[in-house]
Amino acid sequence: MAQDTTIPAGGGMPGATGCEREPIHIPGSIQPHGILLVVDPDARTLLQASENAGKILSGAVEAALGRPLESVLVEGAQDLVADLDSRVPGRGTAILRMVGVDGALFNAIAHRSEGLIVLELEETDAAEHGSLDALYPQIREFVDTLQMLPTVGALNEKAAEQVRRLTGFDRVLIYRFDDQWNGTVVAEDRNEALPSYLDLRFPAADIPAQARELYRLNRLRLIPNAQYRPVPILPGENPKTGRPIDLSFSVLRSVSPVHLQYMKNMGTPASMSISIVDDGRLWGLISCHNATPRHVPAHVRTACDFLGQIVAMQVGAKVRSEDAAQRVARHAIESRLLSFMAGEARFIDGLTRHADDLMALADAEGAAVVFDDTFALLGNCPREEQVREIVAWLSRTQPHDEVFRTDSLASLMPGAEAFADRASGLLAVSVSQLHPSYLIWFRPEVVRTVSWGGDPRKGEAAGTEQLTPRRSFEMWKETVRQRSLPFTTAEIDTAGSLRNAIVGIVMRKAEEMAQLTEELKRSNKELEAFSYSVSHDLRAPFRHIVGFAEFLKEHEAIADDQRAQRYVDTIIEAAFSAGRLVDDLLGFSQMGRASLAPIRVDMNKLVDEVRRMLRPEIGDRTIKWQVADLSPAVADPSFLRSVWQNLISNAIKYTRDAKDVVIEIGSEPGNGETVYFVRDNGVGFDMAYVDKLFGVFQRLHRVEDYEGSGIGLANVRRIVERHGGRTWAEGEVGRGATFYFSLPDPAKESTWPN
Repeated sequence: MAQDTTIPAGGGMPGATGCEREPIHIPGSIQPHGILLVVDPDARTLLQASENAGKILSGAVEAALGRPLESVLVEGAQDLVADLDSRVPGRGTAILRMVGVDGALFNAIAHRSEGLIVLELEETDAAEHGSLDALYPQIREFVDTLQMLPTVGALNEKAAEQVRRLTGFDRVLIYRFDDQWNGTVVAEDRNEALPSYLDLRFPAADIPAQARELYRLNRLRLIPNAQYRPVPILPGENPKTGRPIDLSFSVLRSVSPVHLQYMKNMGTPASMSISIVDDGRLWGLISCHNATPRHVPAHVRTACDFLGQIVAMQVGAKVRSEDAAQRVARHAIESRLLSFMAGEARFIDGLTRHADDLMALADAEGAAVVFDDTFALLGNCPREEQVREIVAWLSRTQPHDEVFRTDSLASLMPGAEAFADRASGLLAVSVSQLHPSYLIWFRPEVVRTVSWGGDPRKGEAAGTEQLTPRRSFEMWKETVRQRSLPFTTAEIDTAGSLRNAIVGIVMRKAEEMAQLTEELKRSNKELEAFSYSVSHDLRAPFRHIVGFAEFLKEHEAIADDQRAQRYVDTIIEAAFSAGRLVDDLLGFSQMGRASLAPIRVDMNKLVDEVRRMLRPEIGDRTIKWQVADLSPAVADPSFLRSVWQNLISNAIKYTRDAKDVVIEIGSEPGNGETVYFVRDNGVGFDMAYVDKLFGVFQRLHRVEDYEGSGIGLANVRRIVERHGGRTWAEGEVGRGATFYFSLPDPAKESTWPN
């Protein structure tokens, strides 16, 4: 009866710490169906031998150690040592020949380990003797069939069938590792002697890292009978190295007691594994089991090893072919997106206006574009505040120059379980080194049931680090939540490629903006110098005009001519107006050159000073002042005085024809800034022309009605912007106007432009 449980993604299974430390490559013993000798290739002496080596030695094992190998082998075995050093390659295994001793037959093979030669003689009999040539038709048929198999799944099924046909095992499984080294049975061929394990999953702890490494190095492993008694190697430590001989490439290497108990609990006294190694990585295993002890002849094992290499090549080819097809499709989408971006004034609009392509790039159900002032949510996304939390978390915890991906965001980001239904999977790329700007793709939670071959959480004895093999392989079901389908390598790489393209665009834009900024700075300096020169040089002529006009007015020739007097008054008034205009223009040009000297400013005192200074402009009028308690600021007080003087002077000027004049001055907090305002109930203005208010020489009223040069508000804007603030206005014809300016909060004074 299957057991069920529900585990959120990221829930860890116990590690096999005891097994991870077990020295399985140096067990100090071999399986009893063969003999092992360790030979010094230089001195040609016997350094170590398995306890059962007496079958081929002329005397006791202990007596043979340290002596030349030729002198201690029985007749019939001595030819093994002839040219032994030259026949054993530096890497890999050499098949020597079959040896007959006292009616017993041995297949002799050899390999090198730590500079020594390990000679193994595997006992066989005439019934098992055979040739690889006899198996060639089956192997050829299998190879021909592979060309017609369309998928990796079909390949696995055919491989399981062919290996069982060659070996006669009761059950042959194809066992594939995932990224966390859990294994899943993806194909199976069997009779009724053993139960089916098809589609069952086994935890990574069942095959620890060092065992996987041995499977990668030594592609074929046979255990004919799990009930065997290990045969020790004498002596236990090699006299030349001072440590047990490394048997990583040994055919006869003894098996971990934990693994033998595991086999016993599985009900499989015999097993054989063939490694599927793709591009140096252990992709999976062809795992063979039998309900009774079973020995597989050497020539059949050689055929299976060859078959395993063919399967690995085909698996690799098909996986890479599928990956290449994915990459082609993804890069086609990327090319379209880049084309869309190139066709937009704001390149980022090329992404937000083509949401389907952007999401298809990563096979996602939702996406977010966060760039400068753009915050776009596309498709099935978390809420805006949740996406902002994700952006803040990414910016705080992840490198900005790498692609971030996870199929279980809840296992990494606190609080992400709240939106797992929309964003269990996350793929994100940063498109700025300076600001939190991201492209993010979302995948929803996929709730699924995983069938394990036994409870994967069981494996260590309670309260100890000793590994205890699973006793039950009864199906155990786990419901996985808060996990999405994983992103493929093609999707991840294409997201990275798009990121690089966008970063390139951003850098080009930045270079263009930097160049434009330099041009503007140069132009502004030239304009300021020109304005200063013109205004400075014009002041003297206007003073002369006024002076000579005054003399002319007093001249007796026109003293009694009223018309001439009016003409001279007009000249004097026009010269004065031109002089004031020149002074204002000179002040405006100086405003851009003078440096700021910011200090803490009491705005209440500053406004009181400006009001006292402007009393002559009020004359005998009555104005009701409503001045609030103003928030202090950090700014240059002389520049701020000019701002208040312009705004309050305008309020006084444009209310001269109003009844019950009210001028209100106040401040209010903003987002990281303080907003100040001057409000009046005077003549007002049409909001259709609000954009003209702060321009140089821009006026909304006739100079005959309201005097002025049209530079005052331009000065206000320039001063406020140099302090890092903003200016704007609201008005209604005949109902008054409100002029606003903002200054950054004192904590942000370091961000001012200067």
